[in-house]
Amino acid sequence: MLPDLTGRTYLVTGSNRGLGYFASEQLARAGAGVLMTGRSPNRLMAARAALRRRLPDTGDRVQTLLLDTSNLGSVRAAAATVAARGALDGLLLNAGVVHPPKTRQTTGDGHELVFATNVLGHFALAGELLTSLAAASGRMVWLGSMSTSLWKYDPVDPQLVEDYTGWRAYVQSKVTTAGLGLEADRRLRHEGVPVTSVVAHPGYSTSGRTPGIRGVNEPTRLGRFADNLQFAITQSKERGAWTLVRALVDPAIAGGEFWGPRFVTRGAPHRATASKISRDTEIAARMWTFCEDATAVRWPFAKAAGVRVLGR
Repeated sequence: MLPDLTGRTYLVTGSNRGLGYFASEQLARAGAGVLMTGRSPNRLMAARAALRRRLPDTGDRVQTLLLDTSNLGSVRAAAATVAARGALDGLLLNAGVVHPPKTRQTTGDGHELVFATNVLGHFALAGELLTSLAAASGRMVWLGSMSTSLWKYDPVDPQLVEDYTGWRAYVQSKVTTAGLGLEADRRLRHEGVPVTSVVAHPGYSTSGRTPGIRGVNEPTRLGRFADNLQFAITQSKERGAWTLVRALVDPAIAGGEFWGPRFVTRGAPHRATASKISRDTEIAARMWTFCEDATAVRWPFAKAAGVRVLGR
């Protein structure tokens, strides 16, 4: 059960379906203000309508904001809108490409699509909103993956200019995401910024085991049948979101921690250990520099450290 989050505000990327939708719903159910973000205005409005059907008393606490993490211009515009609102209690960096294209694709910024969506957009967004998070002594949560323990791909070619495969693109993006989340906490501590960074993964959460919600989760009968065959090792996306939300709001969780389901693929939120490659500080530092150069975003540590923290 979540604590009362009345008066707090959280931004969730990729809110229109899956883990992002259920995380938004859980936060709103606890009384929080939620900024639901996504790249499709129609899907985003459908998700907000679904949430308001399920939680009629949310009123204006739940709002939407267009944000495409694969587009750095969209990230900058959304961040400027959020920063103008003032303090932000939490940032859930959830959006991402889960089923990569078979052939390498690039964004309008010239970056490989999976890396741009899963990594670069979130790195830039977190940097642009750092002072807003600092004003509330907030927290950022980066979405990890079990895949980094199974395939140890060192992202020496992060954008896979050579030897692209969809699976490698996904795993490398998750190695980088987890590494950045842990590296962010080390740098935030070193610079005295009152913001914590945590990494969390949702286990093996599938649509076919998730409640059907019009406009949000509408799996086919075949999809439900196939997913239910794996019931022993899977869980719903609603349950998968529990871990992400716990990592975002639990004051007992310290920066630099890694959280996942108790039984790895399923179960209640549980403190875990990140994969060895995700904990490699040399890789994390290298990827931090790469992301700075690719996004032209330098996190404003000094400015964030000097922000006056608002009382609660």
